[in-house]
Amino acid sequence: MIPTYLEAQSSPGSSQYFWAYRVMLENLGQETVQLLSRHWMITNARGEFTEVKGAGVVGEQPVLEPGGRYEYTSGAPLDTPSGMMGGAYTMESESGERFDIEIPTFSLDRPNQSVVLN
Repeated sequence: MIPTYLEAQSSPGSSQYFWAYRVMLENLGQETVQLLSRHWMITNARGEFTEVKGAGVVGEQPVLEPGGRYEYTSGAPLDTPSGMMGGAYTMESESGERFDIEIPTFSLDRPNQSVVLN
């Protein structure tokens, strides 16, 4: 994951902060697979979370042949200047087996933001 803070779309005075993130998926297996759905957990700096579930990613349910790659860019809003997100993709192999791929949690941090530890 490569998150980027979108300063032009953010409005700190209104507690609106936006990030874009880029994802690259690669099928390292022996079977063709399809991404069926996503499940994100987005947590703000106060520990409040938003759950996002849905079919595919950016309106697509890509099919990846062995060695195939798929990249997409999407975005995430927060009402605090930092947070984190992670989750899982549900995939299906050509033999009909469904399985989840974990999306490691990554940080969403506004540049030049001072960090306050409690």
